[in-house]
Amino acid sequence: MGDLDKIRWHCRRGMLELDLILEQFNERHLAGLNPAQLGCYQELLAFPDNDLLDLAMGRAASPDQRYAHILQLLRVV
Repeated sequence: MGDLDKIRWHCRRGMLELDLILEQFNERHLAGLNPAQLGCYQELLAFPDNDLLDLAMGRAASPDQRYAHILQLLRVV
């Protein structure tokens, strides 16, 4: 299993709304992320579902400026 496949697997969540956001993000942006962005995305995927959904929906402030670009892309989906 390749790195991108592992990331896609980690995007399978317990919340339908979050699954849909991550699936669209993966289709549109995953292959174009650079290694630093992939690392930030993987760190975000370690967040609990509710926290990640709040970040993706813009209902919570980013805990770290490094996530800003990824969160911006998630919100465009």
